[in-house]
Amino acid sequence: MNHHARGPQLPPSRGPLSAAVAAYLHGTGPLPRPADAGSADPYGDDLQLALYLCYELHYRGFAGVPPETEWDPELLRVRAAMEHRFLGALRADTPVHDSLDDALAALLVEPLEGTGVSHFLRAEGELWQLREYAALRSLYHLKEADPHAWVLPRLWGRAKAAMAAVEYDEFGGGRADRVHARLFADLMTDLGLETAYGRYLPEAPAEMLAVVNMMSLFGLHRELRGALVGHFAEVEITSSPASRRLAEAMHRTGAGPAAAFFYDEHVEADAVHEQVVRHEVIGGLLDEEPELAPDIAFGIDATEYLEGRLGRRLLADWSAGRSSLLTPLPRQLSHTS
Repeated sequence: MNHHARGPQLPPSRGPLSAAVAAYLHGTGPLPRPADAGSADPYGDDLQLALYLCYELHYRGFAGVPPETEWDPELLRVRAAMEHRFLGALRADTPVHDSLDDALAALLVEPLEGTGVSHFLRAEGELWQLREYAALRSLYHLKEADPHAWVLPRLWGRAKAAMAAVEYDEFGGGRADRVHARLFADLMTDLGLETAYGRYLPEAPAEMLAVVNMMSLFGLHRELRGALVGHFAEVEITSSPASRRLAEAMHRTGAGPAAAFFYDEHVEADAVHEQVVRHEVIGGLLDEEPELAPDIAFGIDATEYLEGRLGRRLLADWSAGRSSLLTPLPRQLSHTS
């Protein structure tokens, strides 16, 4: 087999599911039985890491794992069982709005007394907390827009054209130095973090893994294209005000120019994207497939649900003065450049 040396190392396992999947990818052991996923905590570290390992084969893979493993039929069978467990829990636990209009309207309302992570970081966050937040978000931001790109072949007409236009901006508008993943790596450098792809996977708790896994789940399944569009709408509509707060936090703590620039850039860009996504992506998709309205609402609400779980985890840890990472970072910022 052609074992690739590139890609991050496989992280330490967190239970029998992730241990068995990692062993199989290493070629040192059998896969878990699909039935094993049925009794696993759908939001727990073990299932979420095992699912993340499966999904990552569709991105950059792992060092030493043959590229053909991406389509290994036995691995896909186990992944399907884990997806069934995760998606079933999401559908059962997510508070879903009565209509898509209601779900979208809720996103457009900014509470006067915000209590989320971005509000906390703007008002009182310390530099070590901003570093932790960036390390966690790197699991998505270092592949920003990649999970959403999978929906493009599943769209057509206005929705496809508008989605491609937004993705083009996310990928830097044809300029490598403007790719949002590159800008986030620059942010990480300002914060004294390592910028290698997948570097902070071992430190990320299940709540963060679930957020990224949801994107991959929605993106990889054509039947969930409506949910992916809903998820994308939630991200773009809420990004601009949250980015403004995070930019203020970066400026206030002296995080560095690249750290502040990443969020300053998203304030303006995502304000435009919000309009395109609502009117052209969602509007165009509903013109073609109006029956997908409940799926779009589910994608919005499932994103809110998982982000809420992550936010509560972070705020509980930080308010207690403890790290939100499985392995804490040094509290003292250390620039490498």
